[in-house]
Amino acid sequence: MRTDKDLLLETGDKIVAYTRAAESAVKILFEDENILVADKPKGVESEAFFEKLKEGRELYFVHRLDRNTDGILVFAKTREAEKELVFGFKNRAFEKYYLAEVYGSFEKKSGTLTDYLVKDAEKAEVKIYKTPVKGSVKIVTRYKTLKESGGTSLIEVELVTGKTHQIRAHLAFYGHFVIGDGKYGKESINRLYKAKKQRLSAVKIVFHFDGGALSYLDGKTLERKN
Repeated sequence: MRTDKDLLLETGDKIVAYTRAAESAVKILFEDENILVADKPKGVESEAFFEKLKEGRELYFVHRLDRNTDGILVFAKTREAEKELVFGFKNRAFEKYYLAEVYGSFEKKSGTLTDYLVKDAEKAEVKIYKTPVKGSVKIVTRYKTLKESGGTSLIEVELVTGKTHQIRAHLAFYGHFVIGDGKYGKESINRLYKAKKQRLSAVKIVFHFDGGALSYLDGKTLERKN
């Protein structure tokens, strides 16, 4: 029988531990002496995923994905690599691409969205504005429509600036929220498409290093194969 952790055991009792495959299996996309790139599943916090990967090895946390966004996460294996990766992410030196299934379709099949974002830490959400307001930061998101079907569109998104919830909130601002997004989308639409988790995945990253210990990775593309 299934039980909780407080059950007292007696001699001869048999214990069987159940785990979900998605939680126990970790897919490594690339690894060398300096970095490790892994495929984070949906429903897992980036920090928890890091702790799982860190077991028995030296590893450093450098960037994150939303809990329900799956895909490419990059970790450092040395302090020098950590320094260079953090600098690269902070200064937008890397190209970061996502796949998103969104509601409806853009009139222009590709384009660049430029607006302003304000973070509300208390509500754990962000708001988008067309013009600068107090406390706002400029955000830039590029998109390209890959396919349209059944009232939704599959788009490739290039995250140029990379702020909290940027892709989800920015696309929703234009009426094309990510299917399955419970915060910036619409529950009625999510139910219609039977989407319990947001259909957003980090699928590709292109490194750009100007010298340093990771210069051998300059121009390298790491891509998740779906």
